[in-house]
Amino acid sequence: MAPQGPQSRPPRIPLSQLSHGPSSPQASWHDHRWPASPYLKGCGPRDLCRPALGHVGASLRLFGTSGIRGLVGQEVSPELAVKLGMALASLKGSGTYVVARDARTTSPMLAMSLSSGIMACGGDVVDLGLLPTGALAFLSRELKAQAGCMITASHNPPEYNGFKFFRQDSAPFWPEEQEAIEKAISKGSFKLATWDKIGDCWCSDEAERYLKALSDLVELNRSWKVVLDPGCGSASTLAPRAFRSIGCEVLAINASPDGHFPARSPDPRPDTVADLCSVVRASGADMGFAYDGDADRMVVVDEKGRFVPFDVALAAFSAYLIRSRGGGLVVTTVEASYCVEEAIREAGGDVVKTKVGDVAVSMEVARRGATFGGEPCGAWIFPGVHLCADGVLASLMVLKALDEEGLRPSEFFGRVKALEVVRDKVSCPNGLKEAVMEALSSELPSLFTGVRDVIDIDGIRVELQDGWVLVRPSGTEPVIRITAEAREAVRAREIASVAIGAVREAIRRAGGREG
Repeated sequence: MAPQGPQSRPPRIPLSQLSHGPSSPQASWHDHRWPASPYLKGCGPRDLCRPALGHVGASLRLFGTSGIRGLVGQEVSPELAVKLGMALASLKGSGTYVVARDARTTSPMLAMSLSSGIMACGGDVVDLGLLPTGALAFLSRELKAQAGCMITASHNPPEYNGFKFFRQDSAPFWPEEQEAIEKAISKGSFKLATWDKIGDCWCSDEAERYLKALSDLVELNRSWKVVLDPGCGSASTLAPRAFRSIGCEVLAINASPDGHFPARSPDPRPDTVADLCSVVRASGADMGFAYDGDADRMVVVDEKGRFVPFDVALAAFSAYLIRSRGGGLVVTTVEASYCVEEAIREAGGDVVKTKVGDVAVSMEVARRGATFGGEPCGAWIFPGVHLCADGVLASLMVLKALDEEGLRPSEFFGRVKALEVVRDKVSCPNGLKEAVMEALSSELPSLFTGVRDVIDIDGIRVELQDGWVLVRPSGTEPVIRITAEAREAVRAREIASVAIGAVREAIRRAGGREG
């Protein structure tokens, strides 16, 4: 008999009864035609138990700043997924594991491969189907799972996919847990179960449990008209349900899950959410929200159909939260604008800056008992609910703040003294990043006058008399990111231009092609 899960074990639901399962009423795990995969050709069962080679070889480095991501068929494959599952269950032991996925075409394939690996080492798997990452993290805790895994590449293009792992307390895996997974795969040290101890797998629709938790947090004084743009991602059906459950009038666009992301990029930016801005204006809505591929991030559009800058949204909401609670600590990153820190301190709060990435922010929030954590990309963490960035939750909390203060979005966000921020990126092969950053560590500060300080918490941040610039390697894409800020737009662009030129030259000298 397979090891039993916790007593709160979810009821088993036939795959055919779930909206994310096969369309045929008679379909099952055995006869559903999941996407065919060429990635395991020539790979037998014994091969999966050997130490990983190639991109997961002796110099193994799988995890970035937010889980594991890569091109499917190259960095990410069913073989890797099976090994991740075996490593996970070998380290965490028997019990129940929860798995969910985004809308990407390769997500079912990877979810099944990961689940097979978990089962091979004695773990039971609850397949939660299509869900946002925040919901998976929340349910990892609510279902008392050994761990949770989200199959997603978040905001990356559709040809990418990946894995995010969560602890039983809903936090992303910390570095030591990530390292243990990598070590187990590198050495091939898996604790395979005997034939009579293989784990079980079943589907369970737990979305309602998550939705109820969200609706219990928000009580509105009036009905709001809201436009939602899930971008054909994992929040396509859940986000509209969440807003309707608190009495909102909802107009949803791009709300049919589609792993090709035909409507727009899964990365919501001013240029990719232009349709949302237009619909907000045309419909006379109170505001709009858009989400990335797995809805761990959100963006805000005000009642005039204007994109609210990431830093402004973070600053305004953080200040509201500090005022409403009479103080507190906010964790943000070295990439955040000065306006975020200024708004928080003016509201009576304290600020701690950490590395970029939801893992780093979540760790610091947990360690310091912070009130709130947020990145200037729309990834916000509410520790009173769970310890994962959650775009659907964040958008509901923004609406709650506006409702409590009786303000229109333009008024609420207009209170922030915004500075000029330029964000750009330069293509750089992952293998060259270390050499490029090493060269820039000494060269970049020398290119500017009036240098006040150089901070190396994450990449290189050069503090100037009239602004700052941060150059750091992305943990999720083959790029070097550049962020610059100044009081005037011209100066911000000038600072960014100098840094971009330095990055391109460093890449060229390292043997790459300038992005």
